Amino acid sequence: MSNDATSLTTEDLEFLRRPLHGFLSVAAGPVPPQPRPVWFEATAEGTIQLFTAPDSLKVRRLRRDPRASIVVAAPVGERERWLSVAGRTTVEPDGAHELCARLAARYWDLDDPARADDLAGILATEQVRLVIHPEAVRRFAY
Repeated sequence: MSNDATSLTTEDLEFLRRPLHGFLSVAAGPVPPQPRPVWFEATAEGTIQLFTAPDSLKVRRLRRDPRASIVVAAPVGERERWLSVAGRTTVEPDGAHELCARLAARYWDLDDPARADDLAGILATEQVRLVIHPEAVRRFAY
């Protein structure tokens, strides 16, 4: 089952709220695309957001061409399912540290002192928030 849409469904949002890795590609990147695994959050407004350093290569590329996509797949052992979201991406100067803290709690055990130190290290650096505004949503479930 694969259908095209321009927004995320309730089922999509439920799937994306799980601690899964997304694979991000940006339009101004290399050909063929070389996606990178990222933490992400689907918002109630139907956007996808993540955080990164303001001087990262992905930010420099997004400033040249704001198109990006993220693909998220179910892990091995579950029925096959994936979701792809593509659209214009904005670089937002606010909210990155709060997003980082929420995502760290979702992906890591912050009772582990090493992970808590990792989070403190990230929070001590400047971060920006990337927001993908869906223009094309594709999904597959088997």
